[in-house]
Amino acid sequence: MDPLDVMMNKEKIKPYFQAIVSADKQLVVGYEVLTRFEGENGAESLGWFFQDKSIPDEYRLEIEDHVQRLALTKYMEEAQTSILFLNNDIDIVLKDDGENLLNRIMPFINQGLPADRIAIEFKESQILDKVEEGKHLLTYLQSLGIRIAIDNVGQSNGNLERLAMVSPNIVKVDTSFLENNSLPHLYRDVHHSLTMLSRKIGATLLFEGISTFNQLNYAWRNGGRYYQGYYMQMPKADFIEEDSCKERIQKEFHHFITFERKKMQAQLSLTNELSVKIKQAIKRIQAEDTYDEIITKIAEDCREYAFRIYICDQEGFQLSSNIEKDETDQWTLRSEGRYKNWSWRPYFLENIVRMNVEKRGILSDLYTDIEREEHIRTYSYPIAEEAFVFVDIPYTYLFDQDELL
Repeated sequence: MDPLDVMMNKEKIKPYFQAIVSADKQLVVGYEVLTRFEGENGAESLGWFFQDKSIPDEYRLEIEDHVQRLALTKYMEEAQTSILFLNNDIDIVLKDDGENLLNRIMPFINQGLPADRIAIEFKESQILDKVEEGKHLLTYLQSLGIRIAIDNVGQSNGNLERLAMVSPNIVKVDTSFLENNSLPHLYRDVHHSLTMLSRKIGATLLFEGISTFNQLNYAWRNGGRYYQGYYMQMPKADFIEEDSCKERIQKEFHHFITFERKKMQAQLSLTNELSVKIKQAIKRIQAEDTYDEIITKIAEDCREYAFRIYICDQEGFQLSSNIEKDETDQWTLRSEGRYKNWSWRPYFLENIVRMNVEKRGILSDLYTDIEREEHIRTYSYPIAEEAFVFVDIPYTYLFDQDELL
C-alpha cells in the first residue's frame, strides 16, 4: 500500500485495541491502541507507516492524531476505566515540545478522563538518545499524572543507567526473541536486571508479543506484572470484557506453579544428596590431608554428579587445585586453578556468609561455565570454618534430571 493511499482514505483507518492483562487479578487492565486500515482484504496493520522515516512527519502525525482521537472518544463514550496506551514518535513529539500531543489529550482530560489512565508509549531505541532533550517534557507529562511507557526495552544499544534517567512508569519487554519456544539463558540475566531496575524506580514490567505458552511462562517467571500478545487476545475494534482472559490465565498459572514446585523439589533432593555424599567423604578425611587429597576423596563420592571440584577460603581464594574428569572419565588434578580469587562472582560472598550462618550447602542458579561454554550449576558446602568445597555439576546430568534445568 502506498502512503498516499493511506492519506486519501482516512475514513478507513480505525483504532484497534490489544488487551493487556494483569498477573495479580488476571483481568484486563489496559489496551494498546493499534492502527488498522479496513480495506477489501480486511483489517491491515499500518505499523509500517509509522516506522518508515521516509514518510513525511506531517503525514504520520496526521494519522496518529486521527487514530488516537478516535480511540480516546470511544474510550470516553464507553466509560472505560483501564489504561490506554498511545504510541508516539519521540522525534515528532519533541519538534514542538509536545504541543501537538498535549492538544490531542488535554481536551479529554478536561472532560473528566483521569490522566493516569493514559500511557504515552515511546520506543527505547529512540528515547534513550533523547534523554537530555526530552527529560523536561516527560517529567511534565508525569506531573500531570500521565504515565510514560518505554517499548522494546533491552533490544537496542541503550543501557540501564539511561533508562533509569527516563524513569518510566511502565517498562515493556518483547518476548519475540524466544524463537522455536526456546528459553535463552542469556536473556534471563538481562531481564533479571530489568526486573531489579523496575523495582528500584517503581516501574511496572510488561511483557508483550506473547504468542505461545512458553512465552507466557517466561514472562511469569521473570517478574512480569502485565502481559500482552495474541496468546491472550487478538487486537479488536472493540473493548472486551474485563474478565475475558481470567479463566485461561488461571489455568496456565496452575501449570506454571505445578512445574516450579517440581523444580524446587528436584533441587532440594539434589542438595540433600550432595550433602550426604560430602559428609561421607569428610568422615574419611585425616587431619594431615592436603586440600588436593581432600577434593580427591570428595570426588570419588560425587563421581556421578560432578565434573570439577575445588576448595576456596572465605575470601574467595582457591586453596586447592581443580580436580576434573578427563576424556576417559577419570579424575585428574590441575594445579593452575590454585590461588585464583573468585570473590568477584555474583553471590559468591553472599553464599559464603550464608553457609557460615546456616551451616549447610547451597545449590546455585543455572549459569554458563566460561571454560566449557555450557549451562551448569554449582553446589557449595562448608567443610571447615574457613574452607568451602565447590562441586560443579555438568549440563548432561542436569538435562537427564529434567527439572534441574
